[in-house]
Amino acid sequence: MADITRFQPASDQSLMVYFGDRITPDAHRRVRALLQLLQTQPVSGVRNLHPGYGSILVKFDALTLTHDDLERALRTRVARLDSVQLPEPRLIQIPVYYGGAFGPDLDELASSHQMSAERAIELHTSGDYLVYFIGFVPGFAYLGGLPDSLATPRLSIPRRAVPAGSVAIGGHQTGVYPIATPGGWRVIGRTPLAIFSPARAEMSRFAIGDRVRFVSIERDEFEEMARA
Repeated sequence: MADITRFQPASDQSLMVYFGDRITPDAHRRVRALLQLLQTQPVSGVRNLHPGYGSILVKFDALTLTHDDLERALRTRVARLDSVQLPEPRLIQIPVYYGGAFGPDLDELASSHQMSAERAIELHTSGDYLVYFIGFVPGFAYLGGLPDSLATPRLSIPRRAVPAGSVAIGGHQTGVYPIATPGGWRVIGRTPLAIFSPARAEMSRFAIGDRVRFVSIERDEFEEMARA
């Protein structure tokens, strides 16, 4: 397979590494592989790594490295990506109470696709989603794998506050708001689980490469889990 890796300066202290121009599982795997190599075999002078759907933003100390220096170091690692053994992905189940006050956009979203709310829930819980990366706010996982029939544009006017745990759809993506924050995705339900907690050893419930499965629950189950 031809190497389509591309390097591009993003600022005087950062370099973007692109693995193609499309969101694909292969590009995602290469992102994860390069992250693992840079974590186990760090490049001196690299300060931070910010993965995306099919890219990584590498921030570095400009007093230690130049863009060319960093690109050379990264190319040696990119050449070994196919040999990197990644850990098996975790499967994380997220219980969700759909609709009602917790999912104020569910009925309108379903109606826009000429389906019932029950069918929309069935589709949303029908498969596993891939955590491409964490961003926006701490613990917010960008999930790939939303059925095309549920893809819906964001709200024209974002909400000033979306409650923590809200499960939402924005375009061809779905996700869970880990903390209360403004947001323009269409909220279809809520989970009683704490998605992000600074008190936990692993503060975010999600990590890049995880698989996520949404499970529909009843209101009494939601309340019981929320009290636990």
